[in-house]
Amino acid sequence: MLPALAATVVLAACGGGGGGDAGMSITGSSQTSSASPSSPSGSATSASPGESASAPQAASSPAPASGTTATSAEMPVIAPSGSFFYGMNGHVTWVGPYTVSSPQQQLAQLKDLDVKLYRNDVGSVADAVKLKEIAQMMARSGVTVYPVILQQLNFADENAAYQASYTLAQQIVNVQRYAWYEVTNELAPSCLVGWVDGVRSTDYRNDCFQIARGVIRGLIAGIKSVDSQGKIIIGGNTWMHYGFDVMLANGTQPDGTSGHPVVTWDITAWHWYSEQGDIRNACGGTGCYNVIGTLQSFGKPIWINEVGMRPYFPGTPDQAATYMANNMMGALLAIAPQYNIQSLQVYELYDDPPTGQGPYGIMLNDGQTKKPVYTAVRNFVATNPR
Repeated sequence: MLPALAATVVLAACGGGGGGDAGMSITGSSQTSSASPSSPSGSATSASPGESASAPQAASSPAPASGTTATSAEMPVIAPSGSFFYGMNGHVTWVGPYTVSSPQQQLAQLKDLDVKLYRNDVGSVADAVKLKEIAQMMARSGVTVYPVILQQLNFADENAAYQASYTLAQQIVNVQRYAWYEVTNELAPSCLVGWVDGVRSTDYRNDCFQIARGVIRGLIAGIKSVDSQGKIIIGGNTWMHYGFDVMLANGTQPDGTSGHPVVTWDITAWHWYSEQGDIRNACGGTGCYNVIGTLQSFGKPIWINEVGMRPYFPGTPDQAATYMANNMMGALLAIAPQYNIQSLQVYELYDDPPTGQGPYGIMLNDGQTKKPVYTAVRNFVATNPR
């Protein structure tokens, strides 16, 4: 999630396909295939989803990080053993309500909501160790955790970003293997040139985009060096900022040049919030665009893995709950078959603490008190099983 500024440079954390009842399992080497909001500010084809990111232009791929193994075939995998569609966002590695509320309490709430996915961010080995324990516990009860690997953009160039991100990903994946790995969260707004829509390549700064591409490529390659079967979710962006992903898929960049490394992935993630209107006809400063249509053109399943209500929604809590059910989850579910939307994941379980980005949760930050939107989400899932 990012604050409601199209040109923001803050990097914040966010935080499946199929439907119906789901169980989860911690499996062996086989896997089953299938972070926070920002506000308003082409199609492409890609290679085989199984390909890893291209090697850096000025260096060979790094050797495995010290103390790691590049095979780890015996490591258990957090993977689904049944169908799923609905999910929730959390921040279990953060201090605040997710430490006040025990993992067991969070699991009970997720089970009450009948959501099967739990999206959480990691940015270090310490985060990965904490997430591992929670993921393994939840998997035994039918909820699958998957990580969003976060990385900053404070690197000198694309190659440095690639190298550092490759090592970070190796270290994290060697702690625990998952069915899916999301690489970064809402990097596009950090590279915008100003208050622009984000649909065109010229809406982005060239140097920033190159570093972001290096981060993404490095994370993907690092993951694949340890876990060749793990599926890659391209880091969710939001609003109309799809020009960023178009450049990744096409091997182009903001300066108009082409022939750069092409990034491939398995699932396209996106974020959609209550003020952003119709995802098929999102209107910004330069026009209106079929955002979901462009995402569909990548030829990958789509996960809307942040579906959320703004804290500044102009209505009562009961009205916000109704809007979430009808205008957010209901509207997205209605077009899911047409656009191959395979998962809807609510943002988020608990409100941020007062020092955070706002009360985005469906529960208060005491980890116990339910808002009307909690009941709306639970009822929606119950009446629209997938």
